[in-house]
Amino acid sequence: MGAWPVRWAGAATAAYGVGILVRPQLMARPCGLDDEDGSVPAPTALLIRAVGVRDLASGLAMLAAKEGSALRAATVCRVASDLGDAVLFGTQLPDPAARRKAAAVAGGWGVLCAVAGLASRSVRK
Repeated sequence: MGAWPVRWAGAATAAYGVGILVRPQLMARPCGLDDEDGSVPAPTALLIRAVGVRDLASGLAMLAAKEGSALRAATVCRVASDLGDAVLFGTQLPDPAARRKAAAVAGGWGVLCAVAGLASRSVRK
């Protein structure tokens, strides 16, 4: 299998990054970080947008990296970011239900990207 699983995961990651850059509510609401009126406090929006920049950059790296070690490094960085998010959100968010949901989503994306990397022959080169 070529690099398409990693490229697809990179495109999805980059799209999510753009989404939360434009609308931090997309991440704040499921994490329980929005206010009762649905707004996102400015400091929270700033940090969510920083995550969006990271996701956009890592997703674009997965799309653009040459096959072999560069693509493997981009994929490993993405997996590490997702698994780090799973641990941090899963232990630090104020609401237990939001912790479980955020950890499952972030961990799921980490596993998806890891499986995409393992399935892509061009990452294993």
